[in-house]
Amino acid sequence: MKHFAKPLAAIALLITPLPALAQAEEAPVAQSAEQTVLEMRADEVVALFNGNAEPEDIFSAAFLAQVSADQFRTIAKQITGQFGSALAVETLDNPAGPRSAIAIRMERAIAKGTIGVGADGKVNELLLQTFDPVDDSVAKIETDLEALPGEVSWWFAPLDGSAPVLSGNPEDQMALGSTFKLYVLATLAREVAEGKRAWNDTVTLPDTRSFPSGMMQDWPGNAPVTLMTLANLMISISDNTATDALIDVLGRDAIEATLVESGHSDPALNMPFMKTRDMFLLKAGTDDRLNAYREGDTGERLSILESIETPVLSLDEVSAAFAGDPIALDVEWFASAADLSALFRFMRETADPRAFEVMAINSGANEGAREGWDYIGYKGGSEPGVLNFTWLLTDEAGRDHVLVLSWNNPEANVDLSALNLIAMRILAL
Repeated sequence: MKHFAKPLAAIALLITPLPALAQAEEAPVAQSAEQTVLEMRADEVVALFNGNAEPEDIFSAAFLAQVSADQFRTIAKQITGQFGSALAVETLDNPAGPRSAIAIRMERAIAKGTIGVGADGKVNELLLQTFDPVDDSVAKIETDLEALPGEVSWWFAPLDGSAPVLSGNPEDQMALGSTFKLYVLATLAREVAEGKRAWNDTVTLPDTRSFPSGMMQDWPGNAPVTLMTLANLMISISDNTATDALIDVLGRDAIEATLVESGHSDPALNMPFMKTRDMFLLKAGTDDRLNAYREGDTGERLSILESIETPVLSLDEVSAAFAGDPIALDVEWFASAADLSALFRFMRETADPRAFEVMAINSGANEGAREGWDYIGYKGGSEPGVLNFTWLLTDEAGRDHVLVLSWNNPEANVDLSALNLIAMRILAL
């Protein structure tokens, strides 16, 4: 689960390695007989990706203020590591203008996006939005997944049980981060389908709030909110306070029942079912309490959670605990790729359909990756050393597919961009 200093596992997989920057006032770009300024800069970007040019010579000061030279070098290495060297500018739609769509041919992809130059002739915008694979393959993708340090699990397959397109360690129990919130959504959506609750039921936001990400931790005390609002924020922006409010409404027992009934292969790993605040306070609290929780049985763990507010910890104390290296990855929420696939089958059978609308608010995929899919539902999660991306995708024939990528490393943090790029390659297949 991503700690509150960054968006908690919302992990919006809009694969935009370089942000669209506010452009300086643009002047018409003069065209020489041989090459325009934009054409020259586009060629230099190709050289830059290959380490044969310097960002300071190509990008404007405004660009470098948002993406430093070192950050760009890191991004370039990640992209060329996935797609090979940049070979040439494939197309530049408006070479005589200050801004144009661009396609760059790489060894294993065509990178597409936009490029722009300002009045000083330097690049003030570079936004690569899609990477269309060229000569990519399942074998190459799986080789790159296997090379990631730590433990990695992946699964891409139709939901109906047909043979997977990609599969690696799909039965391994992996720490999920905020992807666990799918189990909360599934429980709520089943109770709505059964008539026990309605999406427009109103509850009062509790005084005890979780830590960011999200926004509800800053909402007024005793604010009335609907269950739909809580669910929307829990999934789309991974709001932790919304999540804990729903767990309070539903009860731990109901969510634990969903774990069992959906076919989770080891539901005891998630019992008692923690709230997000529980996890933060356990890992930021005393070593004695954390170790007692690790070693306790379900009843002993529940007793610890019931006294979790003592001593009281500040936002700064919790923030500091999650600002560095991985910490206690065995105190988390767990599921295998096979478990998450089983959860989606369970939801298709038991959940009120509006749950799938909730999952689609943040699709976690860029425009290129969305092509060919009629529906994309997404939830991701992370904390230091933990990263998970989980999609439910429906193709144009109405057939559901599941893509799960999980990466755990207790020794070091994991690279969001590296797994993002692999996810894009899989979706492009």
